[in-house]
Amino acid sequence: MAAYLLAIDQGTTSSRAVLFNLQGQPQASVSETFEQHFPNNGWVEHNPEDLWASVLRCCQQVLAKQQITAAQVKALGITNQRETTLVWHKSTGKPLYPAIVWQDRRTSDYCQQLLTPRLADSISNKTGLLLDPYFSASKIRWILDNVPGAQQQAERGELAFGTVDSFLLWHLTAGQVHRTDATNASRTLLFNIHNQQWDPELLEIFGIPASMLPEVMDSAAAFGETDAALFGQPIVIGGMAGDQQAALIGQACFEPGMAKSTYGTGCFLMLNTGEKPLKSANKLLTTIAYRLEGKVTYAIEGSIFMAGATMQWIVEGLKLLRNAGESEAMVQHVPHDHGVFLVPSFTGLGAPYWDANARGAILGLTRDTGIDKIVAAALQSVGYQTKDLQKAMEKDGLRPNVLRVDGGMVKNNWVLAFLADILGAIVERPENTETTALGAAYLAGLHCGVFSSTTQLASLWHCERRFEPSISAEERQQLYAKWQHAVAQVRLSNNDLIS
Repeated sequence: MAAYLLAIDQGTTSSRAVLFNLQGQPQASVSETFEQHFPNNGWVEHNPEDLWASVLRCCQQVLAKQQITAAQVKALGITNQRETTLVWHKSTGKPLYPAIVWQDRRTSDYCQQLLTPRLADSISNKTGLLLDPYFSASKIRWILDNVPGAQQQAERGELAFGTVDSFLLWHLTAGQVHRTDATNASRTLLFNIHNQQWDPELLEIFGIPASMLPEVMDSAAAFGETDAALFGQPIVIGGMAGDQQAALIGQACFEPGMAKSTYGTGCFLMLNTGEKPLKSANKLLTTIAYRLEGKVTYAIEGSIFMAGATMQWIVEGLKLLRNAGESEAMVQHVPHDHGVFLVPSFTGLGAPYWDANARGAILGLTRDTGIDKIVAAALQSVGYQTKDLQKAMEKDGLRPNVLRVDGGMVKNNWVLAFLADILGAIVERPENTETTALGAAYLAGLHCGVFSSTTQLASLWHCERRFEPSISAEERQQLYAKWQHAVAQVRLSNNDLIS
């Protein structure tokens, strides 16, 4: 019988299950979207039951689609939207409150009130992160403050906190296991990335009892087994990583200096820095790339909140397209310098600005502006924001000259051609663009012995198409200067409104 690796990819807008053969090639996949909830301005929530139920259905359906049994699955890996925060009862597994999504900005004021230079330095030195609503700690604090009796229950040891990986693991194991991996732990604002421990001082600052926290494991490890009732017999759970780290692994960026950029709901540019955590002077994040056999590999990361989500807004909000796939043909003849700029700061700006209060805008509209230019501006905003990250990395002495890309948007050749032009760098699209799920499968395969090393994994990566810059450095600089002006206008007008 053929053997497989099963990857769960639980994302911001959909859940997916992918079956890979033992050479890392995708054989079957099933995905399911679920509802996004926006109860207040800047708030983003998911129903936790939607996350679990959609994952379970996808896994069951992909096994049925491939006509295999759980006995043929060597191991399962989990990758997930990071920072999204859940708190649930240990006795029942029932959530206290909806999942507060990584994009959610409700704790902006709390973070601002807490922020002092001393605390900012302490957080940066210990976690590699910034004090921002993006990360999990302030979201946990909000739940404990706003759900009646939650703080008391937490102090009695009755509540569990987890990012989505931990929540899924809990349910996959019928409440037997409360664990996470080092990559997900490193995104909570509570984990010391140097000593690999939950930090007592940070727990005290945020008022979070240590009893709520999961055990932190390597990214390839014995996380547990699925409950036999779910798939007919237990499946070993052997891999776990946050989605951006999983994409880095799936893109085989195992050497220092190698970089990948994922264009999903948001955009995340991550560069491998090796065994040493490098601190950015330009508001990039220091994070754990992966931890294997107790050895930590670090990365520098820039995070953009709106990439594919911008196109989702173009389709569902403005209804300018029936689907995002129509965009490539529509913009084919739109020149780079068409005068319209869309700054997609719908939930604030991420790196390198970290402006939680910024809001989106379309600038440069004239009577001549049509749908094609607005759509082009939406697509280009992703490239311009990636340029922002590249410039920040350059200032830190870490310029990526070759960028491996993945995510739903990279099917669009126009987008990648513009990306290469605005970055002045080579952009490589792999044969297998399911890199996030692939990274989870690779980790599970490393744990169960299907793969022997990261060197073997690197040999499995193949480029499908390379995009090289086709404009001059002067043109590039002129375009980018106009983008910077557009961002400055958005931030200035927003600050005027707040004051």
